[in-house]
Amino acid sequence: MAGLLSVSLTGLNAAQAALNTTSHNISNANVTGYNRQQVVQTTADPMFTGVGFFGQGTEIATVKRIYSQFLTAQVLAADSSRVEYETYYNQIKQVDNLLSDATAGLTPALEEFFRGVQQVAADPSSVPSRQSMLSTSEALATRFQAMQSRFQEVRDGVETQIGQSVDDINALAKQVASLNQKIVTAQAAGPNVPANDLLDQRDAIVAQLNQQIKATTSSNSDGSVNVFIGSGQPLVMGNDVFQLSTTPSTTDPTRSTVGVQLIGGGVVPIPENLLSGGTLGGLLSYRSDSLDKAQNELGRIAISLVTEFNAQHRLGQDLDGAMGGNYFTALSPAGQNLPNFVTGLASTAAVTATISDVGGLTADDYVLAYDGTNYSLTRTSDSGVVYSGATLPASVDGLSFAGTMANGDRVLIQPTRYAAANISVAIQDTRLIAAASPVAASAANTNSGTGSLTQPVALSLTGILPAAAAHIATPITLTFDSTLNQFNVTGAVPATIAYNPSTNAVGASVTLTNPNLTFSLSGRPANGDSFTISTNVSGTKDGRNANALYSLQSAKSLLGGTTSFGSAYSQMVSEVGSQTSEAKVNASAQQGLLDQATEAQQGLSGVNLDEEAANLLRYQQVYQAAARCIGVANTLFDDILSIMG
Repeated sequence: MAGLLSVSLTGLNAAQAALNTTSHNISNANVTGYNRQQVVQTTADPMFTGVGFFGQGTEIATVKRIYSQFLTAQVLAADSSRVEYETYYNQIKQVDNLLSDATAGLTPALEEFFRGVQQVAADPSSVPSRQSMLSTSEALATRFQAMQSRFQEVRDGVETQIGQSVDDINALAKQVASLNQKIVTAQAAGPNVPANDLLDQRDAIVAQLNQQIKATTSSNSDGSVNVFIGSGQPLVMGNDVFQLSTTPSTTDPTRSTVGVQLIGGGVVPIPENLLSGGTLGGLLSYRSDSLDKAQNELGRIAISLVTEFNAQHRLGQDLDGAMGGNYFTALSPAGQNLPNFVTGLASTAAVTATISDVGGLTADDYVLAYDGTNYSLTRTSDSGVVYSGATLPASVDGLSFAGTMANGDRVLIQPTRYAAANISVAIQDTRLIAAASPVAASAANTNSGTGSLTQPVALSLTGILPAAAAHIATPITLTFDSTLNQFNVTGAVPATIAYNPSTNAVGASVTLTNPNLTFSLSGRPANGDSFTISTNVSGTKDGRNANALYSLQSAKSLLGGTTSFGSAYSQMVSEVGSQTSEAKVNASAQQGLLDQATEAQQGLSGVNLDEEAANLLRYQQVYQAAARCIGVANTLFDDILSIMG
């Protein structure tokens, strides 16, 4: 009877273990990261007798997780990419909404500004028109400043979120290390006693970590795991944690860079392109791929507008007859000394960068370095070297440099980053608007031919004196010589202008180099006919320079002379819009991949309540049958006792 009782008892215990495991599965069906468990049951070693082997019942080998590392890795990869694109999208849509806003964007302010310029060109002597031009100019400057302020708010938010993400990564890494230690202790009895619930908890923490930064794991023989980020940078090695930290970038102190915290102090930076996936990856890629460029693009429009408008305004004449000054406060590239790469101390460089060609400006920032022999100019966006030589670059990407540097000195040059914040109107008096041209042309009263000369336009200040009463030192006279078919010029360079009435009667464009003027000749002048170009002494109703200022609206001044201010802004809005749309589509696509991967993983490891309910009935029947066997054994034992009694 003892054999029957013990064999039945093993079946009862096995059924009870299966019922307990099934109940555990059902209780954790809604717990994120839980992998269903299953009792592994084997036959107990049989007992040999003279007539053969008699079974000794059953025994529990282990309780295992139904788990696939491959399917789990697919879920983690898809989830990390999804979070990265969602983070990118949530950030860039703020900039997209700002740029494309019909009222808060730059386009309406630009249009109003040039409309004010056009009003002055149409009525140069009108004080209300001039006041309107100043008002729209102030509004434009305010719009630039407001947009720059919003960009800075977004940037500050990104820097804060980067720091918070690093803190979250460190906290999760500590939890993984702590669970590693618990799992090693729990599984000390051997590989057949896995700490299933602790393993699930650790996987859930790794999944949360993976949402912050793409993480990969490798298993150790003692049951612990190692966690790696980036290109293999260890974050957790068994019970040890290599904490991350943020520190000011070595190429731009205003932005945070992520690195590994050294035990003895200090931080070893990790290149941004090696930190992908999750919230941190999305923030870093958004900052470098979109935010930097968009903010610099806005600054490039501002600095180009100011530079071009000021240059043309200085070629004009105000209501007092004086040459125009800067209409906007002049803008210049921002520079900041970085630590010397030889000494580690602050650089002593005294270098200035100036704009030599607005059409050559890019949306990049640069680091100018000197190694004692050669200078190098490197883009911060992709570390591309755009100049290397023994002298300071004379003109690179629309910039010129001057000054001195010591061995190891580095200077951060940001040509356009802060331009939009610093734009302001330099004049407040309506009389100072230089709407007129400083020169005027007139025909001699004695002319007998049909020749004519258009009012000249100044191309530069060459030969134009900034004195109020003498914009041209000596009047220029053009006298036609019909024998040589040319105009003889006095007071200017060149001394002669070829002009054949038979072929040039429809008009010939002429450019003088000193003074630097342009005008057109047309018609059939008679021999001895002359024209005089001199100082414009009564330019209150002259709007030629205002017309030239207005024409800047459509002038192609940016991107190598291929794009106007408005078009450059439209391209900027379009590019940010495309990036926003792409991020949204990518996030949606990654969500679909995540759903598919999760479905496959849950199909294997998830709890199916219908299946568990069926298991309950099956194990209940086994339990009842084993209990019945015990009852039979007990009855037989009682019968034997009664016979013996």
